[in-house]
Amino acid sequence: MLNAIYDGQCVICNTTKRLVKALDWFNRVTFVDLHQHAVVAQRFPFIDQQAAMGEIHVVDDANRVFAGFAGTRRLLRALPLGWPLYLLLRLPIIGGWIGPAVYRFIARNRYAINRLLGVDLSQQADTETACKADICQRPMRDEFK
Repeated sequence: MLNAIYDGQCVICNTTKRLVKALDWFNRVTFVDLHQHAVVAQRFPFIDQQAAMGEIHVVDDANRVFAGFAGTRRLLRALPLGWPLYLLLRLPIIGGWIGPAVYRFIARNRYAINRLLGVDLSQQADTETACKADICQRPMRDEFK
């Protein structure tokens, strides 16, 4: 069983959630909105709220945390139809540099991308605290599994 801690106020994140749920034939993934602070703090006290605001965090049964690109890749590994893409993302050039860079770009700019898609973020209470100048705060990490 995997637990994916995601930004429930992000259209891109919610679309990813819907796609994963549709492909999760064996119900291996549970999603937890990071904006449910009490739930996240109780179930995953080792998850830093600010870090989770910047990128998806996937927690496996052994409480190993896969963040960002590594988290997305770990989700794909759990899905029968995700395996081909998972294997592609394991290639050294993609998994080592291109994939993480693309993920970081999208994660940092997800609310701006949402606006381009026509989403009214003024209705989202926590958006302004999470993003400044259209760039979402994300801790710098070079750790990818």
